[in-house]
Amino acid sequence: MSRSKRRNTLWITTAAVAVVAAVGLYLFQPWKLFTTDRVDEAPPAAAGPQAGTVKPVVNGAFVSHEHDTSGSAEIQQLADGKANLRLTNLRTSDGPAVHVWLSDQPVKAGDGGNLDDGKHIDLGSLKGNEGNQNYAIPVGTDLKQFSTVTIWCERFSVSFGAAELKQRA
Repeated sequence: MSRSKRRNTLWITTAAVAVVAAVGLYLFQPWKLFTTDRVDEAPPAAAGPQAGTVKPVVNGAFVSHEHDTSGSAEIQQLADGKANLRLTNLRTSDGPAVHVWLSDQPVKAGDGGNLDDGKHIDLGSLKGNEGNQNYAIPVGTDLKQFSTVTIWCERFSVSFGAAELKQRA
């Protein structure tokens, strides 16, 4: 092989490796394994004549799936008729395209791949991978249909962790 052909092959190979590396970094965002985004929102306060009245409906503790996840989840009924999901003492990994979902599927220990099999409601992007957070539940949502909260990575279709919601004792 001539020197110019080797040089062209080297440039093409280098360019291909650079493109593959750039795409890999974009998709996997590996630096997020080492970042922490802490969010500490105050608990919701209801408006109106019963201001401050928040009624806990169901709650549960997170179990880990693809990443170590801990903390608790609670659905709260506000005095104004709206519902809220409150995550307390949440700790999980940061990652690309991580959302908070309500799911109608059961929590399975060690595997959360089933949580997108049935109905789910996306409550939005995870605000932070640590702390206390509130997520508004859309008005008209039948809360009896959803038994699980999951921290869901949409990019890789995996659950970082999930909490089974049970009636408060």
